[in-house]
Amino acid sequence: MDTSKHIRRILKAEHGKPFEFLGPHADKRKILVRAFLPEAKVAFIVREHMSGAQPEEVLSMQEIHKEGFFEVETDFVKPFIYRIRIQTHVGDEREFYDPYSFQPVLTDFDLHLIGEGTHYKNYEKLGSHVRTIDGVKGVHFAVWAPNARNVGVVGDFNSWDGRRHLMRLLGSSGTWEIFIPGLAEGTVYKYEIKSKYHEHRELKADPFSFSFEVRPNSAAIVYDIENRHEWKDSEWLSFRSGENWFQAPLSIYEVHPGSWMRTGEGDGFLTYGELAEKLIPYVKDLGFTHIEFLPMTEHPFDASWGYQTLGYYAPTSRFGKPEDFMHFIDKCHQEGIGVIMDWVPAHFPKDAHGLGFFDGTCLYEHEDPRKGEHKEWGTLIFNYGRNEVRNYLISNALFWLDKYHIDGLRVDAVASMIYLDYSREEGQWIPNKYGGNENIEAIDFIKKFNEVVHLYHPGVLTIAEESTAWTGVTKPTYLGGLGFDMKWNMGWMHDTLEYFSNDPVYRKYHPNDLTFSMLYAFTENFVLPFSHDEVVYGKRSMLNKMPGDMWQKFANLRALFGYFYGHPGKKLLFMGAEFGQWDEWNFDKSLDWHLLQYEPHVKLKQYLSDLNKMYRTEGALSEVDYDWHGFEWIDFHDADNSILSFIRRAANSDDFLVFVLNLTPVPRQGYRIGIPRGGFYRELLNSDSDLYWGSNIGNAGGLLADEIETHGRKYSLNLVLPPLSCLVLKPC
Repeated sequence: MDTSKHIRRILKAEHGKPFEFLGPHADKRKILVRAFLPEAKVAFIVREHMSGAQPEEVLSMQEIHKEGFFEVETDFVKPFIYRIRIQTHVGDEREFYDPYSFQPVLTDFDLHLIGEGTHYKNYEKLGSHVRTIDGVKGVHFAVWAPNARNVGVVGDFNSWDGRRHLMRLLGSSGTWEIFIPGLAEGTVYKYEIKSKYHEHRELKADPFSFSFEVRPNSAAIVYDIENRHEWKDSEWLSFRSGENWFQAPLSIYEVHPGSWMRTGEGDGFLTYGELAEKLIPYVKDLGFTHIEFLPMTEHPFDASWGYQTLGYYAPTSRFGKPEDFMHFIDKCHQEGIGVIMDWVPAHFPKDAHGLGFFDGTCLYEHEDPRKGEHKEWGTLIFNYGRNEVRNYLISNALFWLDKYHIDGLRVDAVASMIYLDYSREEGQWIPNKYGGNENIEAIDFIKKFNEVVHLYHPGVLTIAEESTAWTGVTKPTYLGGLGFDMKWNMGWMHDTLEYFSNDPVYRKYHPNDLTFSMLYAFTENFVLPFSHDEVVYGKRSMLNKMPGDMWQKFANLRALFGYFYGHPGKKLLFMGAEFGQWDEWNFDKSLDWHLLQYEPHVKLKQYLSDLNKMYRTEGALSEVDYDWHGFEWIDFHDADNSILSFIRRAANSDDFLVFVLNLTPVPRQGYRIGIPRGGFYRELLNSDSDLYWGSNIGNAGGLLADEIETHGRKYSLNLVLPPLSCLVLKPC
């Protein structure tokens, strides 16, 4: 053995096979032990006896190089357990187990499944894990870096010296590992990676870490998430797995936790515990069925709102520890509230400590920027053609469902994944092998993701933010679809807001903005989103989009919300709209909670709560959301008066509600609409009630139908239509 060559390579932190030189080695029926101990003045090995009946044996090590290389040749012929004892140059004495004396932890089967892309719990193997091996407690590290010349674990424990804990490469798998005895939970670390192809070393955060330092620091933290929280949500999980969400009420309150509410001192974040105390009862009082969080995964840049993720396996440390997030979700479930999380498998940021150029090559991303980069977002695109990358993402989805009991994943920017020419000009993208613009590898990934999630977690929802007319987004994969449960209806959202932002005098020219959606309403399983994207970047808040004076703005918004709950599709509303936030959403400050001291805002909040109550108790509003049998126009031709009327039916078609919208500020007396049957019709909800800060015009709580044919129906109602209003009537 060329000892000097090995020493030079270790000193340069470029030894790719350190276990061939360091640690115990059998040689001519003797065992030689070598160690690199740059802080040691003298060193010993302390041999342990398994039985404990014999005293420990201490052998002095010889310094073979002035930089701190020691070795000792023993008379032992069989492997043995030993510790290294040193006296440092400053007089300290230390003792520890040799990390180079331990055998590999990952099995060939683990490596095979990871390489195949089917190890759906690879987060249990890769990353950092507190383990006890041969009776010794420490931390096992493993990372995939197939194009690395060598990889080392660095942290405070070794003075961030990449030479001290160089890892072993496991065969041709591209996976590196090391078990470091004596390390414990809370250890801060990164991987120092040197590529085969250039001399530069990269300090990378662990892609599988369960916890990270609070920004702006970026190191991973060894964290054991097992048995951190005693879950008490078994009743909810049982209910969830048996629920048919397509026929159930689903009203989602979308939340950015960093700006929903801030603490009084220093305008700081609420913790996960404080969110549990404040957000959960608030959402329950409003009557929403689910909370949807913008991405909760670790991200370095606040202004990305979480959509530029680096710590895919870690809840952000901004609000507390992993078990605190578990506590929040558990409390939601105990209160009957589901939790949906935005998930971002479409792209990731370029931060130096992240996934980009991970092992000195484009490992997680495509090398060609025409496939691997979103120029407008300044982010990189996952290479869905690599088994290990697909495995990383699919196991990540399962991780949040397994370990945090998340009830649904809303997948961000699906259109950017499935189209190769998304936001690209001619010449900026590469066609697929058939000459088309479909990203075949991404489509296959999405299908597999949906299949695996639904296989392992019945009752969990996958929801696509997909902004194009791609067909079959919510069809099962066995029918050629992408396999999502639901899809955001971006077209409906855009047309509806366009209509309501018009001055009422012009609305008669744009009736199609409200009626066009019914041409495609049942082609997918839609969620109707009034999301965070609609209240930023100069788009104004929901209340401020509405035309007119202050009274008219509130009346318009109430009418809009009434239409929102009446239209087929599940519901999503971004925080602040429920009480009439005036300002655009600002991720860097709290919602304007002081507005709730004023009557219009308090009453708007009550109106939203009553809408949710009606939505959850009236089967006509949710049982047949995705079929024509649940919706029926009464009249959509009265464009001159900007009046719409329609029927929503439950699974039992005799159970129905009548919606009438007057979208001008002119009250209408004696307005007749046709209805399915006679009898008394109760005014179930009137957005113009004084309970909601309206003018209190209406129909005195209800009225009898007349046997007068209207709109091709035998019976009709002679209604008073309040200004800028939504009426909901139910036959008794």
